[in-house]
Amino acid sequence: MTTEFTALGLQPQLAQVVADLGYTTPTPIQSAVIPLMLSGQDVIGQAQTGTGKTAAFALPILQNLIPKERHVQSLVLAPTRELAMQVAQAITQYGRGSRVSVLAVYGGQSYAKQIGRLRKGVDVVVGTPGRLLDLIKQKYLDLSEVHTVVLDEADEMLSMGFIEDIEAILGQTPEDRQTALFSATMPAAIRRLADQYMNAPQSVTIKHKRLTVDSVEQRYYLVNEFDKLAALTRLFEVEEVTSAIVFMRTRVSTGSIANQLSTRGFSAEALNGDLSQEARTRVLHRFRKGQIKVLVATDVAARGLDIDDISHIFNFDLPQDPEAYVHRIGRTGRAGRTGIAISLVTPKEKWQLHRIEGYTKHKIKQAELPTVAEIEEHREMVLKQQMQSLLNGHIHQREQRIVAELVEHGHDLLEVAAVALKLASAEESHRPIESISPVRGFGAKKSKRDRYGDRRNGYSNGRRNNRRDSRQNGRYEKRSNGRNGNGSSKISHEQGMVRLSINHGKAHGVRPNDVVSTLAYFANIPGHSIGKIRVQDQQTLVDVPESFVEQVLANTGSYKIRKQNVKIQRAS
Repeated sequence: MTTEFTALGLQPQLAQVVADLGYTTPTPIQSAVIPLMLSGQDVIGQAQTGTGKTAAFALPILQNLIPKERHVQSLVLAPTRELAMQVAQAITQYGRGSRVSVLAVYGGQSYAKQIGRLRKGVDVVVGTPGRLLDLIKQKYLDLSEVHTVVLDEADEMLSMGFIEDIEAILGQTPEDRQTALFSATMPAAIRRLADQYMNAPQSVTIKHKRLTVDSVEQRYYLVNEFDKLAALTRLFEVEEVTSAIVFMRTRVSTGSIANQLSTRGFSAEALNGDLSQEARTRVLHRFRKGQIKVLVATDVAARGLDIDDISHIFNFDLPQDPEAYVHRIGRTGRAGRTGIAISLVTPKEKWQLHRIEGYTKHKIKQAELPTVAEIEEHREMVLKQQMQSLLNGHIHQREQRIVAELVEHGHDLLEVAAVALKLASAEESHRPIESISPVRGFGAKKSKRDRYGDRRNGYSNGRRNNRRDSRQNGRYEKRSNGRNGNGSSKISHEQGMVRLSINHGKAHGVRPNDVVSTLAYFANIPGHSIGKIRVQDQQTLVDVPESFVEQVLANTGSYKIRKQNVKIQRAS
């Protein structure tokens, strides 16, 4: 059988499987990448999710496999458990006629099961960097005979702080391996990785479906980090939100913010890599049906979403890469509609905003958050509109009878109406209008040194030394004015924060994202509220809001990081 896929060099058996799955014409990324990978060349592919890139690398991997080998021949790295599972399932599906053995490895799954499969022999391993590195260190995963390595969603692995893990993993593979790197965006760190670990790679760029954002109204609000949730709920009060995506930096934060929005009366659910495919499908079904209005998601979890009627995009956390910002807001303003993209920006994030404006060649306007009076006025307006609609509808006979009976019993008609309105607006008691504090560090005139730190005296070095910490959490300690010295001060210099000490550090494998997830889970505090994190050799210093300190300390004795019991106390 001859198909367009066989014309790319695929064996008839593989082409037949593809045809049986209903694919007749290769996508642009497949047409470009498959011949290159079949010839053994290194490839850099820049394309969005949904362009068919998984098949672009999966089919050449399957064709190049040597039958009956008992060692790992191909390795695919993915940023999340969900993506690792999806890729493993796709490779298994494409290779169903060739008895290929594919194993997905990721955190949260039994080590014993993964180790057992590796001992029996596996052709292709698809995994997340952390678990892969653990298995390598325990000498259960041998990559010495791997001939193809694929880095999938490389920009997401960068933003999640996995670059050092990736480098360590690549160091365990042969130098003459074939390497393919796929990424929706190409930040400088990804290009450096390609320069260092790839051999004369061929670049393939697939044009985005949507490069402009002319149909999207963009604005930002300047707020303190700890006021972001309050600001978000104020905006939900006055914006005509029909469906929205709130973008977060970490998957821990998605669950926390979704829960807090729900308790405040805004129907929201989290969409992150911790969800099974079945759970993800259910959440998206409810969202499409309008049963929930808000998805709280990470960039990687939102990849591949194809929903045309999203009215709002909220950037709770700005993305690290400007191109990721374009991808986010491109999910609204589709199908001839207009959309709204709103970013919550702290003073420390203003430089990121300027980078985005430079990239998009578009000035994002600053707006003022609605005041308490404006929200109350809006609530009254909505209530009046609802009443007017019902009055015009003539469908209130039962209610008229109740009012007539109350008046008969001597109640004043105006009083009855007032009580009815109070009952109608009772749900507002579940939506208190939270206070917003004045933005610190903004308004007073400051020098560039004050605003951005002294690049000559520690800021740039601190950023280099803490690059891994900042990539995992977006948190690192500035050392511009000497107050923090080497970053080990026991006192938090951020107003409203208290510094705590954890009795484990780098020597125990602690990473900043471990600290965030542990505190959020065991102390039940919002992950986004956690401040600066300083991982030292034998201990870790972390800032938490003063209002959560007692809650954190009350749970001491129950905390675990990487299966190790840890103690948390005030730094002293």
